[in-house]
Amino acid sequence: MGKPLLGIALWVGAACIRAAHSSCSSQNVCPHAQRQQTSNSSSITQFLLMAFAGTRELQLLHFWLFLGIYLAALLGNGLIITVIACNHRLYTPMYFFLLNLSLLDMGSISTTVPKSMANSLWDTRAISYQGCAAQVFMIAFLISAEFSLLTIMAYDRYVAICKPLHYRTLLGSRACVHMAAAAWGTGFFYAVLHTANTFSIPLCQGNALDQFFCEIPQILKLSCSDAYLREDGLLVVSICLGFGCFVFIVVSYVQIFRAVLRIPSQPGQHKAFSMCLPHLAVVSLFISTGTFAYLKPPSISSPSLDMGVSFLYSVVPPALNPLIYSVRNRELKDAVSKLITGWF
Repeated sequence: MGKPLLGIALWVGAACIRAAHSSCSSQNVCPHAQRQQTSNSSSITQFLLMAFAGTRELQLLHFWLFLGIYLAALLGNGLIITVIACNHRLYTPMYFFLLNLSLLDMGSISTTVPKSMANSLWDTRAISYQGCAAQVFMIAFLISAEFSLLTIMAYDRYVAICKPLHYRTLLGSRACVHMAAAAWGTGFFYAVLHTANTFSIPLCQGNALDQFFCEIPQILKLSCSDAYLREDGLLVVSICLGFGCFVFIVVSYVQIFRAVLRIPSQPGQHKAFSMCLPHLAVVSLFISTGTFAYLKPPSISSPSLDMGVSFLYSVVPPALNPLIYSVRNRELKDAVSKLITGWF
């Protein structure tokens, strides 16, 4: 509101501002007024998320599109969890870790998509301060735990193919439980650090986020002066740790492919590749979308592009992972078929 009032007398400007504020019945009606109110305040009660569409028709289209993706993700991951839990033949380390991956995928897509759907359906952009903090915590927890679990699954594939005689020794039931617990615990610790650090930073740049969910980089854009540098330091440490996991996965697959190429029979090679390709596809999808989202050049950054890329790494992998794992896994497909035919 500031620039159009610069040429008007001071008392007229003050009257206009008071009238504008009194006419706003919600956050959605006067978002600029809300931004001005909160810009000089250390107390923010809610944030404004970025909408996917401006017209009512496109908002409803966004709602139905996200509803379809969400239900597909819940159905696919729920089927995998049910099949593995009910089929004793699938009580192996690989399927145990896959069950944990499906739980994480269900949690991550349930953190962002339902709130975005509700905002589109009810034509609002608001999310409470507590809800935003909860989103930040859950996203950091689930995504970091998933990356840790994908690293463990690479180790599982390495042992299964490169050291098959030691597989039961190195990956016994107790060891698998400990590794899965370490992945979940690492994600929880990482999320506590980032959430506490992010929301301890004073915010002076309003309350509007250029994202359809609460994301740490978008919240840091609202921080005062250089107060965000502490969180940036923690993000750099996190990137270094993530890069270490990425190097471990790459080295594991280099050893795996060398071992597979030494297998004399083609059926043996095909079976080994079938065991590894789904995991490799999931890792590639997860890392490529996340890397582009956070490490893309600032010169090509824009609110629309940032929102589209965030959709790719936060919504697409949880929906596609069950399909990727079931396409080339005959054991899993047979178990799913038996379960579905048993229901009907």
